[in-house]
Amino acid sequence: MDTEFDPTPAPEQDVVEIWTDGGCRPNPGPGGWGVLLRFKGTERELSGGEPATTNNRMELTAAAEALEALKRPCVVRLHTDSEYVRNGITRWHTGWVRRNWRNASGDPVANMDLWRRLLDANKKHDVSWHWVKGHSGVPENERVDELATQARILIEQEQA
Repeated sequence: MDTEFDPTPAPEQDVVEIWTDGGCRPNPGPGGWGVLLRFKGTERELSGGEPATTNNRMELTAAAEALEALKRPCVVRLHTDSEYVRNGITRWHTGWVRRNWRNASGDPVANMDLWRRLLDANKKHDVSWHWVKGHSGVPENERVDELATQARILIEQEQA
């Protein structure tokens, strides 16, 4: 089915800005993820964690949770400090799908469950993916790092 492409950019106020982060310590180990959503001057923060996970799983979970939190199709500018997430969603996934969820070496794609979840959430929106260097002073990135760390610490305390 052909769809028409409208090259007119969305007005700035109609763009949802999202920052995501995830991590764990040690890796693998207890982990947390954090999300900041901003739309028309309103902000919403989300976070969560898991007792046994990896950094990459938490990064993927943060991005999926962010997109799933949107109640209708949106124009989104998503910022992540994970090159794994950005490259996977913008470049690598087409090859994985073509190879029946196998990587270039022929092995099953790691974190396939979360990649499928993220791809499904991504389909519902018009998302541009932006990499930001972690711990480089970007206030929103620093905030989602704090949210992810707080979520991980809560998990650690529950396990103690």
